[in-house]
Amino acid sequence: MASEIVEKAKEAFMDDDFDLAVNLYTQAIQLNPKSADLFADRAQANIKLGSFTEAVADTNKAIELDPSMAKAYLRKGTACIKLEEYHTAKTALEAGASFAPNDSRFTKLIKECDKCIAEESNGLAKPLSSNLTSSALPASAVTLEEAKEAPNALHQPNTTTASKPKYRHEFYQKPDEVVVTIFAKGIPAKNVVVDFGEQILSVSIDVPSGDVYHFQPRLFGKIVPSKCRYEVLSTKIEIRLAKAEAINWTSLEFSKEIVVTQKAIVSPGVGSYRPTYPSSKPRLTDWDKLEAEVKKEEKEEKLDGDAALNKFFREIYQNADEDMRRAMSKSFVESNGTVLSTDWKEVGSKKVEGSAPDGMEVKKWEY
Repeated sequence: MASEIVEKAKEAFMDDDFDLAVNLYTQAIQLNPKSADLFADRAQANIKLGSFTEAVADTNKAIELDPSMAKAYLRKGTACIKLEEYHTAKTALEAGASFAPNDSRFTKLIKECDKCIAEESNGLAKPLSSNLTSSALPASAVTLEEAKEAPNALHQPNTTTASKPKYRHEFYQKPDEVVVTIFAKGIPAKNVVVDFGEQILSVSIDVPSGDVYHFQPRLFGKIVPSKCRYEVLSTKIEIRLAKAEAINWTSLEFSKEIVVTQKAIVSPGVGSYRPTYPSSKPRLTDWDKLEAEVKKEEKEEKLDGDAALNKFFREIYQNADEDMRRAMSKSFVESNGTVLSTDWKEVGSKKVEGSAPDGMEVKKWEY
């Protein structure tokens, strides 16, 4: 039964019906989930559809089942090249070359990766597919000459019928990492496979029912695979992605419509961060001039009522000599605020009695 489905899948692929080929390979995988060849062949069809992250996931599974399968490494390298993940592609191709040491096509692809990595370091990165020829790939692999038929395939929507998601996921971020949580309860750690690329997260979960859950987003930004890690807990799978750049991810997945460069996230106390303010620039202040301006403003200030009266008394006190100030203070306090005298000779030798305005009388309050 499985062999008949595989033959139909190969016929569909030869007829350029890649959607059907993927669906048929998926059916065959359900019947024989331990076949590395089926995953590698489905990866081939996914590459033709432009579903590069799905292709990477399939090649990862094929390599897990058969670590010596050269064509799986080659197809992983091809998919990663289309995703412009040249470091990951080179690593896969070097591993594949170790199993096919006489195959010069691996060597040629690795050299092309080195060239693109160098250009990327200089800010001149470009899609590698334009530099590759069909002679670089074995007949059983998807050639990049064929991939040229859809030069914009990287941004085409995925037309494959993906496995129905069974688990909810969410993410939050810190300045240096993104934490992805997949809420899968009661999954043994051995049933979970997580792979990291330069801008790919690939998660496969063998569900107890026999189905397989796949989650393979192309990420918003690049990550450092060697620093990424994950942990399988009793109620969830927690994945920590180390950012390659400290930028703010507006979403988890990449979108070609995001054109605004995100500002870097900088945490206080990290690096040499120092807040700047408009007043932080050193200035030379003329304090004498400032004091003169304040006094001038106070002098020219026009007030009414009690405020004007208080200002008048304040000016008298400021311009008075020591005896006048003593007289003003003594008379004001002893008269309960009803008398204000500037003659110390008059009030200095006696107690100043309070005097109420006409029609009013002075009363003493006992506490």
